[in-house]
Amino acid sequence: MRNGPLDPNELPGDEGELSLRPRYLREFIGQEQLKENLRVFIEAARQREEPMDHLLLYGPPGLGKTTLAHIVANEMGAPIHVTSGPAIEKSGDLVGILTNLEEGAILFIDEIHRLSRTVEEYLYPAMEDRKVDIMIGQGPAARSVRMEVPAFTVVGATTRQGLLTGPLRDRFGIISHFRYYEQDALFEIVKRSANILGYTIATDGAEEIARRSRGTPRIANRLLRRVRDFAQVESLAEIHRPIVEKAARALEIDHLGLDRIDRTLLKMIIERHKGGPVGIDTIAASTGEDSQTIEDVYEPYLLQIGLLQRTPRGRCVTDFAYKHLEIAMPPTKESDPFSS
Repeated sequence: MRNGPLDPNELPGDEGELSLRPRYLREFIGQEQLKENLRVFIEAARQREEPMDHLLLYGPPGLGKTTLAHIVANEMGAPIHVTSGPAIEKSGDLVGILTNLEEGAILFIDEIHRLSRTVEEYLYPAMEDRKVDIMIGQGPAARSVRMEVPAFTVVGATTRQGLLTGPLRDRFGIISHFRYYEQDALFEIVKRSANILGYTIATDGAEEIARRSRGTPRIANRLLRRVRDFAQVESLAEIHRPIVEKAARALEIDHLGLDRIDRTLLKMIIERHKGGPVGIDTIAASTGEDSQTIEDVYEPYLLQIGLLQRTPRGRCVTDFAYKHLEIAMPPTKESDPFSS
């Protein structure tokens, strides 16, 4: 955790090149319903001159949860303290953070589903009653003292809402779900980012980057930076589709945005397990990837675009996966009327 509050205008990554992250809601592209709802909640809190209700942001990685937490702080004119679930190991760590918050501050907890149960118990009264219990002394002489903490807002971010305990989830007054971005929104994000980076990008170049970005702004910006490198080395003044395609081939990213690991995962299910079903632990062992990484990073997009299915018995590839990988489907699968 970083010591002391962050300036809401200062975002992760600002130390080097200009940050591509938007700083205000008006600059945030996509997630229109979520954004409009937040605009109402923020404005209402400002009119009442009180902190906004606690906010939970959940969805796949790279969609803007951290960015939105900083935007909320910026719009509220409040300092933001950033930490993460794994970083708060002991209840004393949390008490130290809470007792040092400023009035109206934002406490952003990334990966909030990884808070220990003991730490959660200390967070509940702070969220509800703005009080925290601390133990003084040891043994028979130990006693509990309840301390007041300033009014503050918890903004929690998680990729796995289902892993939050019921009591913790219920203490969030606002729960917002991030969805994968449409290509039109990604196109606008790429155009904006290219402008910030000071590089001209043609419409066909921005469209091609958006198409290969897996519905994720973080991946769109990462791909844009790498395409810019290829364009710069080839002394190109503008990014067009051909240089995007060349960079994507070098990076092993296909037209659906799948990288080498995605394709390896799908091929493994097809070649070793006849298209599935196969359990997540078996997939992890076969690909050398951590099972949680597969569930959080790779699987959601493969499910979203219809290359993979979840069944009670395990994961199965779809007909679309065979077609995309240009692998002939086995006769038994071709004749199966229930095949997807």
